Amino acid sequence: MFAMMEAARLEALHLAQDPATGLKAIIAIHNTRFGPALGGCRYLAYPDHVSALRDAIRLAQGMSYKAALAGIEHGGGKAVIIRPSHVDNRGALFEAFGRFIETLNGRYITAVDSGTSSADMDCIAQHTRHVTSTTAEGDPSPHTAMGVFAGIRATAQARLGSDDLEGLRVAVQGLGHVGYALAEQLAVAGADLLVSDLDPGRVQLAVEQLGARPVASEALLTTPCDILAPCGLGGILNAETVGQLRCAAVAGAANNQLASAEIADELEARGILYAPDYVINSGGLIYVALRHRGDALPAITAHLSRIGLRLTEIYAHAQADKRSPARVADALAERLLYGEG
Repeated sequence: MFAMMEAARLEALHLAQDPATGLKAIIAIHNTRFGPALGGCRYLAYPDHVSALRDAIRLAQGMSYKAALAGIEHGGGKAVIIRPSHVDNRGALFEAFGRFIETLNGRYITAVDSGTSSADMDCIAQHTRHVTSTTAEGDPSPHTAMGVFAGIRATAQARLGSDDLEGLRVAVQGLGHVGYALAEQLAVAGADLLVSDLDPGRVQLAVEQLGARPVASEALLTTPCDILAPCGLGGILNAETVGQLRCAAVAGAANNQLASAEIADELEARGILYAPDYVINSGGLIYVALRHRGDALPAITAHLSRIGLRLTEIYAHAQADKRSPARVADALAERLLYGEG
């Protein structure tokens, strides 16, 4: 456990259980240099406790990098609740988790993530104020999509010489809350939309409402396009798929798009511009952080527009140094967090 913490440069790890509700929770606090750790709460089944621990640590580190480059006054953290096979009272379980968060005295603020909802955050909020993404604060997904849209425009400018998306062929993989909201913005901008999703109903909706063209999920990565926008599960870019891509750039909302750091170098070698996922998809984090602080929507929207500027900066450094934007983003984040890189 301590070896994993040291490798990730994790500040603290907190564990709690509550037999009465079935709660088994892990909170990983990676870095608090710029403020309290902020990160979502996952509620998932894990094959073992080590897998849950590893997930919390890895994600907390990624949140620190995301927060640092987003320019918000927070560090990175992550919570994992190991979903039991049976729960008598889900609300009581999340209330117990809220009491756990309260014991940390504000060092960690939680939010929605895989397997959790605003209703769960409402239960947590009954016992601590160190929670965001509640029903009253609203869904961060549209704001994530706004940031990704700004990032796609910056990527198009850097790779194709113009941020005008009219007629640009953009392939959106995954039409969940963020992916569909992104597709809507791309359609308004006049992009030629290709879409795929495991749910045929979502694809049909995009065809009918947005004029998108459907592509089978297994064929999307090999379909010629200007920009590929992964908005589904992570790890989509791996040793097998990266050689099959037929796009000029990859810029999407999915977390952990690269199966390994070396994949970024392979994309660079192929001349495919990669928008580092934790930079382009930081709109949701920006929204929940600033909303929790009490900022008004115009101020939040103005901050979201900086995502494109940050990507432009990263692309310029990458071109000058002849390195992958992913390597440059990591170095910039580490310089901010540790004074190195």
